[in-house]
Amino acid sequence: MLPVPYFHITVTVPAELRAVLRAHQHDGYAVLMQATAGAIIELASDPRFVGGAVAVLAVLHTWDQQLNLHPHVHCLVSGGGISEDGTTWHPARRTFLLPIKALARKVRGKFRALLQQRCPELIVPDVVWHRDWIAHVTAWGRGEQAVLDYLARYVFRIAITNARIVGLDDAGVTFSYRDRKNGRRRICRLSGEEFMRRFLQHVLPRGFHKVRYFGLWHPAHRQDAARVRQMLQLQAPPPTGPLPETAVPPDPTEAAVAPAIEPRICPHCHQGS
Repeated sequence: MLPVPYFHITVTVPAELRAVLRAHQHDGYAVLMQATAGAIIELASDPRFVGGAVAVLAVLHTWDQQLNLHPHVHCLVSGGGISEDGTTWHPARRTFLLPIKALARKVRGKFRALLQQRCPELIVPDVVWHRDWIAHVTAWGRGEQAVLDYLARYVFRIAITNARIVGLDDAGVTFSYRDRKNGRRRICRLSGEEFMRRFLQHVLPRGFHKVRYFGLWHPAHRQDAARVRQMLQLQAPPPTGPLPETAVPPDPTEAAVAPAIEPRICPHCHQGS
């Protein structure tokens, strides 16, 4: 949890690619997450946007409100990145992180290259590489609470919860969903067989990790992330405002008697205190 602003990025594949991913879940979904995170990290390293290595937490979802197959990736991205030499933190702009169209094109290109490496014999409809992929980038929040809100909302979510099931009998299942066009709540009724078919297509292969870390949050960069966290805490301005009511004002006589405490020198740079 870094004390910085965060951005929420969503990337959705075209409809023509859904059947291919359904038939090759282990490789296809892994490539989708890797391509999305790789495109974010590469664009963020450009000095025109962030100019540093960002932290990316990616979560795979495969459903829509009616349980249809709808693969997409949610990413929580730090609003800033560390320089290549690891000494400078480059903050992102308040409401802008990356260009959306450039991100969608880069994800598509990286996905094509990675899928070709993993599955060279796989045949993908040619229209997939000429159609625009859908990407969204929005400011998410700041600090630890933004991370916790993201984790609670996306990491542990499943295709449907019990709260959305409004009816169940021998003939079928009735559940509510939100219409994406107008945001209204609607009702969908399916037979038992169709409900189970839709639900089970979102059960991922055994051992597949639907939550993955990239960039500054990758396990190989834990030390870098810890150094960045300390750097940001040192740069943060001290809290301002009145003292708490329970605080006792210092006694000037005691302060005069107490010996002065010299600040400790930083053992890393030997200059700061």
